[in-house]
Amino acid sequence: MSYADDLFINMCTDIIENGCSTENEKVRPKWEDGTYAYTIKRFGVVNRYDLAKEFPALTLRKTYVKSAVDEVLWIWQKKSNNIHDLKSHIWDEWADEDGSIGKAYGYQMGVKHKYSEGMMDQVDRVLYDLKNNPFSRRIMTNLYVHSDLSEMNLYPCAYSMTFNVTKKQGHDKLTLNAILNQRSQDILAANNWNVVQYAVLVYMFAQVCDMEPGELVHVIADAHIYDRHIDIVKELIKRPTYPAPTFKLNPDIKDFYEFTTDDIIIENYQAGEQIKNIPIAV
Repeated sequence: MSYADDLFINMCTDIIENGCSTENEKVRPKWEDGTYAYTIKRFGVVNRYDLAKEFPALTLRKTYVKSAVDEVLWIWQKKSNNIHDLKSHIWDEWADEDGSIGKAYGYQMGVKHKYSEGMMDQVDRVLYDLKNNPFSRRIMTNLYVHSDLSEMNLYPCAYSMTFNVTKKQGHDKLTLNAILNQRSQDILAANNWNVVQYAVLVYMFAQVCDMEPGELVHVIADAHIYDRHIDIVKELIKRPTYPAPTFKLNPDIKDFYEFTTDDIIIENYQAGEQIKNIPIAV
């Protein structure tokens, strides 16, 4: 069993057994048939993954790591808010006729801000500080810009990353850690997807800044399982599990903007059968 499996099983069990229901409350999401999508939820879930020990991919079912990374590069590298720049179709429901999701996600990453060192966007500011001020306690990004919320087709779910550098005894290299803050998460559809994509982001930033990957801490304010997902989750967490896969990056890449999904190597990834046609609330 991978650590990610163990953590996921315990989290889902806790939500199902101890969570509170939103049934008959005023909620925004609806199913495709127009009925309201209610959830069982837990507040303030915090999960920690040691990336130095294990790549945090589920083996209960396969997570498509390269597709997940394609999305995070769409946001952090391409700084795009247009679905035509994304290979998957996960954002299609929120795009307008031109493919735009409004002033959300990649749009916010690409906005330049004035600093004493010059004009930089959020990604370049993080990379600059990791290389020049690694022990700063101010290395972070924020996508939840209130003045632009009315022009976003979907408010950011994973909205903030805080990076923190430490040095382990006996290690020559610094260690890069990060906290991913998420206001809301559909546990079945998105949990491990978000975990692996931001884990890979930490690996990438660590490599280009000559650091070692450390911990990814995932903070979820509203961790929920939708009513139509409960039986699927119950079946999923009873499945057999396998050891975590091996993860590698192309060691020749030293510039974050040169990474592609082809630079990701996943080996020995044994996982259970994929769950198809998961209903998604919008």
